Amino acid sequence: MNFKRELENLQKVVIQCHKCPRLVAYLKEVSRNKPKRFRDWDYWGKPLPSFGDPTARFLIIGLAPAANGGNRTGRMFTGDRSGEWLFGALHRFGFANQPNSSRRDDDFALSDCYITATIRCAPPDNKPLPEEIENCRPYFLRELDLLKSVRVLVPLGQIAFTKMLKSLRMILRCDLSLRGQPIKENLPKAVCFLLFFYFFSPLVLDVEHIHNTISQG
Repeated sequence: MNFKRELENLQKVVIQCHKCPRLVAYLKEVSRNKPKRFRDWDYWGKPLPSFGDPTARFLIIGLAPAANGGNRTGRMFTGDRSGEWLFGALHRFGFANQPNSSRRDDDFALSDCYITATIRCAPPDNKPLPEEIENCRPYFLRELDLLKSVRVLVPLGQIAFTKMLKSLRMILRCDLSLRGQPIKENLPKAVCFLLFFYFFSPLVLDVEHIHNTISQG
């Protein structure tokens, strides 16, 4: 199986998703009523694809695109300060080819890192409904299936953390430790994830520690 091609095909499906009428309507509304500072932008206005290295060992899981951030640019984490910090940190430790990304076509690329989100559409007030999160879950589960090399998962925020944990329980069919330690018991031979939990913001990420962990295999 060509996993890179399968990931690309999955993102094409994501972009065309219309499962959540509330979110579809909200994206259209935001695209029509742009803030003055972005009035010259042609908003993406669709579900956002995840992106990165298909052979990545490091997976970052956000909550959702921002209405005037990723929903505007077409790329996750672009357009806000925390995203700028995250991309800068990824660049500093060799996970990204440049220190920032401002739009989907700016040649920004990740190495050994992949970025996805709990939900792919910007929700009103940054608060997705439970059923909207569940509608997106199959996409995340499929990504976990295709990202065969992932060993470190970093959920950003409490919702991303709890939804990631639920997805892993569904895949692995076992209880998971919450202590940030390697999880080895009762897992298939090929699966052993080292989990790092960050509950509030990308600004607290210790990217150097993650880099060192990955470097040690």
